[in-house]
Amino acid sequence: MRLTSSALSFRLLILIFIFSCKALALKPRFLGRNTDQSFSQHRSVSYNTLYIDQQIDHFGFLENGTFKQRYLLNDQHWHKDGGPILFYTGNEGDITWFCNNTGFMWDVAEELGALLVFAEHRYYGESLPFGEESYSNAKYLNYLTSEQVLADFAVLIKALKKSQPGAEKSSVIAIGGSYGGMLAAWLRMKYPNAVVGALAASAPIWQFIVPCGEFYRVVTRDFTISGSNCSSSIRSSWAAIDRLSATGEGLQWLSQTFGLCGPLKSQEDVFGFKAWLQETWVNLAMVDYPYEADFLQPLPAWPVKVVCKNLQFNKGVSDKQLLNGVSQAVRVYYNYTGDAVCLNTSKTATGNLGFLGWFYQCPQILEGCMLCLSDASASFRHWLRRRDMRCSSCTEMVMPMCTDGINDMFEPQPWSFQAFSDECYNQFGVRPREDWAETVYGGRNIHAHSNIIFSNGNLDPWMSGGVTKSLSESLLAIMIDGGAHHLDLRYNNELDPQSVIKARSLEVQYFKQWIKHAATT
Repeated sequence: MRLTSSALSFRLLILIFIFSCKALALKPRFLGRNTDQSFSQHRSVSYNTLYIDQQIDHFGFLENGTFKQRYLLNDQHWHKDGGPILFYTGNEGDITWFCNNTGFMWDVAEELGALLVFAEHRYYGESLPFGEESYSNAKYLNYLTSEQVLADFAVLIKALKKSQPGAEKSSVIAIGGSYGGMLAAWLRMKYPNAVVGALAASAPIWQFIVPCGEFYRVVTRDFTISGSNCSSSIRSSWAAIDRLSATGEGLQWLSQTFGLCGPLKSQEDVFGFKAWLQETWVNLAMVDYPYEADFLQPLPAWPVKVVCKNLQFNKGVSDKQLLNGVSQAVRVYYNYTGDAVCLNTSKTATGNLGFLGWFYQCPQILEGCMLCLSDASASFRHWLRRRDMRCSSCTEMVMPMCTDGINDMFEPQPWSFQAFSDECYNQFGVRPREDWAETVYGGRNIHAHSNIIFSNGNLDPWMSGGVTKSLSESLLAIMIDGGAHHLDLRYNNELDPQSVIKARSLEVQYFKQWIKHAATT
């Protein structure tokens, strides 16, 4: 039986959550000191891997347990007599992945004479408070909050100043991108004694309170400016998929045309297929970099423009012609190297991000990985993936997301907090607090804080919830024309636009001012 349009709209809310990983990699390695060599796109980087004992609960006294928090340290260019510390506030995943994708810190370390520290976020990578049981129930997950991780960072910074000879007088600057950028800003707000300033790149700290459709409007604008009729072709594709998928012959044609690893056989499969496409367009907008990169997938320079070359259709084009163009467009994302035998609709990006914890705790998976919930119901998984549950949490951070199909290129999908809350309760036994993030972190009323740089690219969908205008002389907004998701945190590249070169130079200037001022006070 075919679903009604309203039921379809509601159930299509899900499959943005699910995908490549059958389960999180929860096996800790040997807890000792060692030296790792990791490959980055531009060069090999070296660091020491260290661990610190952290309280599982910083704010209560009944849970006295501790866990090993991992952090990475490089002192190659550090001026040990008071040289600054650049402290990366870890995101929702294995810290080594973020370490290797934050080239800005490696590029400026020598100029600043800085110690580099990359701190892993609790419940991700190896920093698991309850070991392999950390995700087993809501009781253990209860300590997965941004407040707890900020306290972890503050404790670690204090310990570093004691354990690293010469660091007692070192100024610490927090640096982060995406959710890590939110944490960098909040660390400066909540623990100004720990860090003298923060660079919050692509940090949507206001996504909780902006209109729910803003994110997808930015995605749509990126495709609109990247090719004639590009966004309108994508907008038309949803109805074309519905018409073709109404018959078995149409399902077979779609499966073959897109070269899917698993053929579409049911309406449920079509839900997942649409969600996969929606996720693809969002990811492309986030990583629309001016050079070849492999942040989520191996991609060409300006991938959205490359994709749009396949989507320049006028009105009246046939469904099959339109969707054949869409199939070529998605191959730019999933098969730029030409190595893929088929396209897997259950996989969109990287497995380095911890999606289950992210959905429980926080918004956005700003980097796009999906985790497969092997024990979740099919309807729950479809609901998550289609509604883009990267953008809301089942606990402290609720980022409403919606589409209307008019101001954006997606099917209409209204936001319902109650429906979202009910699904969270069914899955985790907890309900989100709708306004908690605004209460804890101040919403737009942050003028009393200081020494925070908010950088955003105008191609990045997450700019919709970012600080894009300076609020004071020390709460600074830097806009990067032609910049996608935290472009300024990537390695220097000869194809960088002048906008990001200037942004990085300005960021370093402010770092030096903060360091100098801290040394004289």
